Amino acid sequence: MTMLFVCEERNRLGIPVGCVLFFAWGVTKYLTRRRSLAASGAAALLALALVYGVYWLQLRQVELQKTVDVVVPKDFIPAGSTLTRDLLEYKPIYAGALQSGMIREMAEAVGQETMVPLGSGEPLLVWKLDRLHLLPDKEHSTFQIPKEYLLSVSNGIRAGDEVRIYVSDPEGEPRRLFSHNITVASVKSAANVEVDNPKQSNLLSRANGDAEKMYVSRLEANGSIDQINLNLSEEEWMEIDKLCSSGKARLVIALTAAAIERTASGAETQWQKEGTS
Repeated sequence: MTMLFVCEERNRLGIPVGCVLFFAWGVTKYLTRRRSLAASGAAALLALALVYGVYWLQLRQVELQKTVDVVVPKDFIPAGSTLTRDLLEYKPIYAGALQSGMIREMAEAVGQETMVPLGSGEPLLVWKLDRLHLLPDKEHSTFQIPKEYLLSVSNGIRAGDEVRIYVSDPEGEPRRLFSHNITVASVKSAANVEVDNPKQSNLLSRANGDAEKMYVSRLEANGSIDQINLNLSEEEWMEIDKLCSSGKARLVIALTAAAIERTASGAETQWQKEGTS
């Protein structure tokens, strides 16, 4: 009865019932087609996203399978050893296995000391190495050189430097005592304070790899050198004591540029590495 009433009302308005039904069918068809087009578009976008995702994953996999060279020990190296080029070699690893702190340039490792044992073929990590050389290794000890053994000590010497030791003997020719450089553990003033530049620390400059600041820091100091401590082997100390205990022969300790040059070389290598990355 309700449907007939609607039809009759529409008829009274002059609108044919057939037109109304056709219009309703057309609207339904349009909406259905529009929904179908929207679903088709969404499916196409999802398919494109899936194809791109698969492509990106494959590209990423290819990148991770590329190899890069890292520095590794040829054989086991105990803690406290000074690294030389003949102890190290390059080893290729997958780029995906590369970790932050791995050393990729030989110059970054040569001359540094190992703080922990290193296994054969194990990638070198920065935190396992020490470039300050303040602590003695297993073959050396820190000896304070008695004042009566000294003739002169270079004013520019700071902790971590490498020095050459000469013997001045009135009964013989002056000569260099050791063919190799000796590492300075510390230099103290008469107030038992580490001799350094309080405005621009040499040790901090060395730790930051800044060779220029290392040089500038030596132009000023908080005191003059009163005591010097060297990292020596037992044989080296016994030779010094044997020469100087008589009171005739005395030592001249001279600064070398080895520490500054090594720091500058390490900084240059790091700049080159950052420039190519």
